[in-house]
Amino acid sequence: MAFPQIRMRRLRRNESLRALVRETSLDPGDFIYPLFICPGEGVRTPIGSMPGVFNLSVDEAVRDAEEAASLGIGGLLLFGLPASKDEQGTGAYADDGIVQRGLRALKQSPAKKLVLIADVCLCEYTSHGHCGVLHPTRDGGCDVDNDPTLELLARTGVSLARAGADVVAPSDMMDGRVGAIRSALDQAGLADTPILSYASKFASAFYGPFREAADSAPQFGDRRSYQMDGANLREAMREIELDLAEGADMILMKPAMPYLDIVREARARVDVPIGAYQVSGEYSMLHAAFQRGWLDPNRAMLESLVGIRRAGADFIVTYFAKDAAKLL
Repeated sequence: MAFPQIRMRRLRRNESLRALVRETSLDPGDFIYPLFICPGEGVRTPIGSMPGVFNLSVDEAVRDAEEAASLGIGGLLLFGLPASKDEQGTGAYADDGIVQRGLRALKQSPAKKLVLIADVCLCEYTSHGHCGVLHPTRDGGCDVDNDPTLELLARTGVSLARAGADVVAPSDMMDGRVGAIRSALDQAGLADTPILSYASKFASAFYGPFREAADSAPQFGDRRSYQMDGANLREAMREIELDLAEGADMILMKPAMPYLDIVREARARVDVPIGAYQVSGEYSMLHAAFQRGWLDPNRAMLESLVGIRRAGADFIVTYFAKDAAKLL
């Protein structure tokens, strides 16, 4: 049958009917809220390019985390801003590192019911801003030395898990880092700690505001020798397959909006939980449109999140988590 017997608008007549047949839903438990933890006490420093996002001292981070828990948000993704940096990124794996301190405090608060995910990377902790140990290249420059970096990433994963991280999330894009972290966790008696791998993290222009938030911009060059070329879908699938073979329990796509085809293709190929990171640039450009009155904030925010879920993401890392949870 066709029109007039079939009328697709019948099921769109009112909100009750639309809700009944809605194929994709959002729930606060689907959201992971990023937090940037910095030294000090009572610190809540606004991030200029990301309205409503702050660098937070541990006590303030606990306050925000408790609010997130009260809203039913699923978890937190923790990043650190150390008091000092060095070439080896030692603050990432120090027992008294800033994220480690934050994890211990969160585990003593009502926010402990949230899934606490700790980002595993060195870029926030290195003086040069790259994601690992540097070595000279043939052309007289520098690049990240993959294999020596793995040891430091593994130490970071173990340190964060011991401090209370429920999940560790390597975001560095070094070859072999999932296997190195899995082996180190198992040897440390932390075999139950899951790994959420940023399996396909692209070298994206949409990270700009994050680098202000985390003070992690490279001091020279860029990250294209280790983060992925945005033109390559098949290569992303290889990265995912390799990370799963090395022991990743979940995978994360980053960024989300410009790479929804990657999310969809991954969903069609693998059965593990998949997340997508609605990154700082996506958040900031929407806020820029909100401030100019070009988009309705609530509708555009929820529509952007529904699109990510519809593409196949089981959960979404988003700076909109609290605002979206309040609406839902």
